[in-house]
Amino acid sequence: MMATPTANIERERLLKLAEEYRERGYEVSFHPNLEDLPDFLKSYRPDMIVRLGKESVVIVVKSRSSLNSSSTQYLRNLAQAVAENPGWRFELVMTNPEDAVYLPKAEGSLQEHEIEARLQVAKQLVAQQHLESAMLYSWSLVEATLRIVAEKEELSLTKLQPLFLVKQLATEGVISQSEYQLLMNALSLRNAIAHGFKTTQLTQNSVCELIEIAEQLLKSLHTGEGAS
Repeated sequence: MMATPTANIERERLLKLAEEYRERGYEVSFHPNLEDLPDFLKSYRPDMIVRLGKESVVIVVKSRSSLNSSSTQYLRNLAQAVAENPGWRFELVMTNPEDAVYLPKAEGSLQEHEIEARLQVAKQLVAQQHLESAMLYSWSLVEATLRIVAEKEELSLTKLQPLFLVKQLATEGVISQSEYQLLMNALSLRNAIAHGFKTTQLTQNSVCELIEIAEQLLKSLHTGEGAS
């Protein structure tokens, strides 16, 4: 039986993710066998698990067309199971090539002074304990900042999806490994919130760190130094 176009797209994204994680020193396990899974994952079949040091990431790749009520509930349960185990995090990667057609051009992106003003609003949301709103808003400002940084560095970006943007900037050495890791964790939280999943990992500190990265990147645009 031939794989569907959606299945092929999901597999291609998974293979690319595996390559990117391997380049960063992670040990990659595709479709791990039941006996290789920890007890809390025995009821699930994640697409991939990657490990580096004390960090383990459970990865599932999905297209919107492959999501339904049962698969959404499955992902919600999986995310919760992973969140309850220290040292583990869940990464849901949405692969929607059709979205590229509707991506706005970067010329319409927020400018530096607009980002700086909005970061103050994000801080107010944190202070008021509206953490989910603060995370979504702060991430949008970080994305706008990353685009400005990429433009200044004259990087050739073939697409504007946040996952690609963060990884490209890290590969080029524009952001540090610690900043890359923080952004990846924040992106995972942002995706969970944006797609209607609960997350126990969202804290005031995680949003504040994201805001701080945006501020540091904006500052680096004027100092001529890297963001590291």
